[in-house]
Amino acid sequence: MTTREILNKMKVKVGLGSSDPDSGKGKSKMSKNITHGFHLVKGKSYHDMEDYVVAQFKQVDSNELGLFAIFDGHAGHNVPSYLQTHLFDNILKEPDFWKEPADAVKRAYSKTDSNILEMSGELGRGGSTAVTAILVNCQKLIVANIGDSRAVLSKKGVAKQLSVDHEPITEHEDIKNRGGFVSNFPGDVPRVDGRLAVSRAFGDKSLKKHLSSEPFVTVENIGDDAELIILASDGLWKVMSNQDAVNCIRNVKDARSSAKRLTEEAVNRKSTDDISCIVVKFQ
Repeated sequence: MTTREILNKMKVKVGLGSSDPDSGKGKSKMSKNITHGFHLVKGKSYHDMEDYVVAQFKQVDSNELGLFAIFDGHAGHNVPSYLQTHLFDNILKEPDFWKEPADAVKRAYSKTDSNILEMSGELGRGGSTAVTAILVNCQKLIVANIGDSRAVLSKKGVAKQLSVDHEPITEHEDIKNRGGFVSNFPGDVPRVDGRLAVSRAFGDKSLKKHLSSEPFVTVENIGDDAELIILASDGLWKVMSNQDAVNCIRNVKDARSSAKRLTEEAVNRKSTDDISCIVVKFQ
């Protein structure tokens, strides 16, 4: 089985199958106004696609959860693939998820990273960034991230970033305190130990003592002023500002068309990286 076939099979397994395996959409059963769509574009690098997504609504007892995630892998696709099938399950297994969701998400991220490190012989030396968003009963949004995949909310047309870009240059003191260093060599961007361009990630066993896997977590109430949220890998954000992205799709009604338009605009702006994008429309 080829890597592309494995990727497509994984998407079908988590309910993302469509006639186009790199694009899909869905909608809430609780609110007819809330829809989602996603689109992925392979970059110009020599390796296979390393971005994985989750985008689905799930019924849990009497609650509806919207589960959305971007996993941007590096040095292989095994870690983001593992995250795609395990991270949300681990979050929802936390006993206090419904009462203290932010704490539950942090613990689940930590446990999942520990599992990945224990399975490094099987999963390999690679790693992955992550941005996850859980929409609870169409009313509350729990967003978490590690690395440089980003979540951006639009409220009355104004972009609001709900994640933090974890970059080596901004966390160089923490990296130094762990015994690591930040260097622009080799390459042209700051990297942990000269190797990794993010300061927080899942996996990366050989660098783990100098990295963090603690997520930034925020909880946002979804009111009448919330229009949409964008989750995307850094292949989009390298060439578009938060406000540019919101402006690009604010007047596009269909969520999947919105995600596709953003990826196409990023390519037009000369992004060469893998690009994955999820758009959730609240109106």
